[in-house]
Amino acid sequence: MSCLARVRLLVPPSHHAELTVVCRLVYCGRYMASEHLLRKTQADNLLERTALQLQQMLQEACAKLDPFPSFPNALFTHAIECEADSAAASDRGCIVVAEDGNLYELEMGIDHDSIELTGSWDPVTARKETLKPVDLHPRDYITYAYNGLIVVTEHLLEQEAEKGEGHG
Repeated sequence: MSCLARVRLLVPPSHHAELTVVCRLVYCGRYMASEHLLRKTQADNLLERTALQLQQMLQEACAKLDPFPSFPNALFTHAIECEADSAAASDRGCIVVAEDGNLYELEMGIDHDSIELTGSWDPVTARKETLKPVDLHPRDYITYAYNGLIVVTEHLLEQEAEKGEGHG
């Protein structure tokens, strides 16, 4: 209202009603913008909380998975692939969940330094498998972590069934 009072001093009395409507629209527009930003902030916070909860659940599930499976065709890496679904990005490689319950990008290749050091080509010593930590937006993390949790849960159920068959 102080804005209206200051403006009214500069406007002839015949234009007060028109000016009041314009000022209220501007104020209402600012309020609505703040309300929209608040809603977006609340949604961002919800995504972050959900991502943190999924991370904790995934870590707990991975801690129970014993033995943790090896990644297919990997010689040294124990990890499970997490499907990308809607979080797929061309700059991301294979995202996996490792034994610690965290998400990584698995990079597989040839270790040229070991070949030079040994002077021979040995497929085991020349193999390079690296788990690179990934920094994902909570929206993408939720997709990968949820899919990882599903696969880890499937492995846990299989292990439980195998233990049950061994006792029966």
